[in-house]
Amino acid sequence: MNVRRKIRLGELLVQNKVISEEQLAQALAEQKRSGRKLGRVLADLGFLAEGSLLEFLSKHLQVPFIDLKQVRIDREAVKLLPEPLARRYRALVLQQDERGLLVGMADPSDLHAYDELQAKLRLPIRLALVGETEFLRTVDLVYRQTDEIASLAEAVRDELKEGDVDLENLVADEGSPDAPVLKLLQTMFQDAVQARASDIHIEPGDDKLRIRLRVDGVLQEQVIEGKRVAGALVTRLKLMCGLDIAEKRLPQDGRFSVRVRDAGIDVRLATMPTTHGESVVMRLLNQNSAMLSLEQLGMPAQTEQRFRHLVERSAGMMLVTGPTGSGKTTTLYAALNHINQPGVKVITVEDPVEYRLDRITQVQVASKIGLDFARVLRTALRQDPDIILVGEIRDRETVEIALRGAMTGHFVFSTLHTINAVATVNRLLDMGAPGYMIAAALHGVVAQRLVRRVCADCAQPVQPTPNQLAWLAACRPQLVPEKQKFIAGSGCTYCNLSGYRGRVAVYELLEIDRALAECIRRGDLDGFIRAARAKDGYVPLAQSAIDLALTGVTSLAEAMAVGSGLEEILDEDRHQPLTDDGVERLLAQRA
Repeated sequence: MNVRRKIRLGELLVQNKVISEEQLAQALAEQKRSGRKLGRVLADLGFLAEGSLLEFLSKHLQVPFIDLKQVRIDREAVKLLPEPLARRYRALVLQQDERGLLVGMADPSDLHAYDELQAKLRLPIRLALVGETEFLRTVDLVYRQTDEIASLAEAVRDELKEGDVDLENLVADEGSPDAPVLKLLQTMFQDAVQARASDIHIEPGDDKLRIRLRVDGVLQEQVIEGKRVAGALVTRLKLMCGLDIAEKRLPQDGRFSVRVRDAGIDVRLATMPTTHGESVVMRLLNQNSAMLSLEQLGMPAQTEQRFRHLVERSAGMMLVTGPTGSGKTTTLYAALNHINQPGVKVITVEDPVEYRLDRITQVQVASKIGLDFARVLRTALRQDPDIILVGEIRDRETVEIALRGAMTGHFVFSTLHTINAVATVNRLLDMGAPGYMIAAALHGVVAQRLVRRVCADCAQPVQPTPNQLAWLAACRPQLVPEKQKFIAGSGCTYCNLSGYRGRVAVYELLEIDRALAECIRRGDLDGFIRAARAKDGYVPLAQSAIDLALTGVTSLAEAMAVGSGLEEILDEDRHQPLTDDGVERLLAQRA
């Protein structure tokens, strides 16, 4: 299809009485000032919704409108048009078949762009109209750096052939910014940021290198041929951290910062010797990401209110528990951010310091020189603090110092690795903490997990499987699944065909009252568990996960993945499952 003449969008809209001449004049003035396209200006000024504009253009230009949220994009077809040209001409190759190429354009009336696309693609083109907002969002997702990573790794491998180049000198050459190793690392970080990855794993194999990105808690893998490439990458990364590049037998930790797409990224690096060389895991922390507030954590309203009341106390201990990567640090920093006031002295003892907060004294643990948690904590108590955050309680000495601090007028935050809130007391006792100290100091425990959010762009209703129905029947016997609406993602471009995009925390909050404290003091763990289950307002993790599935935040499959193995903590006699009316209340609460 070809467009014979260039249209003047503003005049056309006025002629068809879509907008007024006054609105056009105002929009043209704003367009001249900002340099943005007229359609975007009209939408931003509120004169014309983007959907209405797209519908109008589709009819006038006689080209179909395609919603990029719904279409399945052929990833191989996309590669036919280089990313710079795609961005310049606001065009994407969506599909390829026997008829040629289906190309989505934000402005199909652009004759110059159309001619350039024909010259570059050299195949019959069928045009479709796509929204500019969705185009800009999509182009960042479909143009991943995986091909460039593979080609750069091949270039590194070619330079390392037959041992004719010294590996360490190659990667340490600061005068060669275009060296393949540096380009490869830069591209890896760009791809990780583009994919919203939280971690990068570099894993050498027998004759291959695996680069895996953790996105929304799940690893995505790319395999590269050539074992020696891993050595070059690890050596360069060690140099960036100031680590010993000659030491390959022992694990090492370090950190450095990089800039990717004008964003500062803090990188925490850990190496580990394996049978095929050193494996590296890098945690990526965006310096520009805003600190979450308590309201932004996503706690249910009742849980948030109780948590807020606990963290505002002047003395005691609050523990946040869960496995690695469950968001414990984010929750703790949201609490610190809430109570960080000019009249409050806050000291944190961390390994490592993940976020930097103004007005807070933060101490980095350095075990190599004897600056461990216990030593820093003893010193911190002599610095006249009101609040102390201990990054993690790891041994008996640390837990006893923290408990004494909480008993002597300080409020202490810390983390533990336990399966749920109820198991936390057992873990403290197992570490050697006396029961009377735990009973006197511990005020509350938050246990949490992260579940993936259903992708809003491809969410659709689903029916529970027999296994899911059986699990629901065990956890919520009074709930009628047939009357509930469960959703799941079918997979689209925006979620990398996974059906999920982003994560949200599932919380379990246990407040320690006098009855629970008395059980702890006596060492009566069975009585403590029974009293915890019977406590008003206590919602176990498994039930919180089901609540998120009932309200459409996550899928039932995700809820089951988090809650399976935890449903034994439900107490059918005291904590009754939600009825259908309860689901409606939940929906209203989260609206």
